[in-house]
Amino acid sequence: MTVQSPRIHGGPDAFGAVPFDFSTNSNACGPCPAALAAIQQADASQYPDASYTALRGQLAAFHGVDVQRVVLAASASEFIFRITAMVARQGGQSVGLPAHGYGDYAHAAAAHGLNVVNTDVADLCWACDPSSPLGAPHVGADSASHAVSVLDRAYEPLRLPGALAYAGNVDKSWQLYSPNKALGLTGVRAAYAIAPLDADEGVETMNQLCPSWPIGAHGVAMLSAWTQADTQTWLADSLMTLAQWKTRQTALCAAMGWTVLPSLANFFVCRAPIDLAALRQHGIKLRDCTSFGLAGHVRISVQAPAAQDALHHAWQHIKGRA
Repeated sequence: MTVQSPRIHGGPDAFGAVPFDFSTNSNACGPCPAALAAIQQADASQYPDASYTALRGQLAAFHGVDVQRVVLAASASEFIFRITAMVARQGGQSVGLPAHGYGDYAHAAAAHGLNVVNTDVADLCWACDPSSPLGAPHVGADSASHAVSVLDRAYEPLRLPGALAYAGNVDKSWQLYSPNKALGLTGVRAAYAIAPLDADEGVETMNQLCPSWPIGAHGVAMLSAWTQADTQTWLADSLMTLAQWKTRQTALCAAMGWTVLPSLANFFVCRAPIDLAALRQHGIKLRDCTSFGLAGHVRISVQAPAAQDALHHAWQHIKGRA
């Protein structure tokens, strides 16, 4: 039996949370008040509608698509594993991945015995816009060159400048959305995808592979709030704040001698010899990028000035002690 490498993520771990967490890409302006209020008011004493009729209708209207194209998921990770299972079930043998990307793409491929190959010949191809950890587009191959393509749009709502760079026809790809990061509510697990046009068979297969009630009452409340105008207004306002904070934070990192890589998102990668354990002792956590294939780099989410100052002071203390 092959031993799977441990999964590494940002956020709390076995040692708990830290006061200043730069390791998770959650919107530091959050939680979104309207979404949080909806979650707090959710009725957890009852099952959600097993068909999620109202929620799917809201999401379809929000995106301007037919309701049959909306596929719900317990989380983005659950969708990643489920669509990989679908491709394997259909006889697929290969997956095309970004050079540096979310680990669950590869975990799902390994779980279903699919080989990682060049994106141009993959049976399942992943594109991200923007991607993690670099915060830059990874558009993959043209959707006509492989059986199933997925555009992961989890971080698109947290893009600070510019617009979608994906050159393919989005209506030929599965489009994956995971709003909890944009809303600053990563503890609420719920996601959805918009299926390609004329993908009725794929939608049916994905629904067959889905367990009953993939999303609980709190996830339903969050996704419903996501479609509301006041939530989107708050998000737009938060992006202006994040952009200001990012300018300050990248300048601070450069002043500390760290090499800042370009990014379009509310996070970026730095190259520097950083003692992560020492920083954690100061209540600060960064995301080691070794698991992304970027040893000697860290991913840093944009945080409020008080957190930035705490990072700077801790780094000065560590450097002075060295």
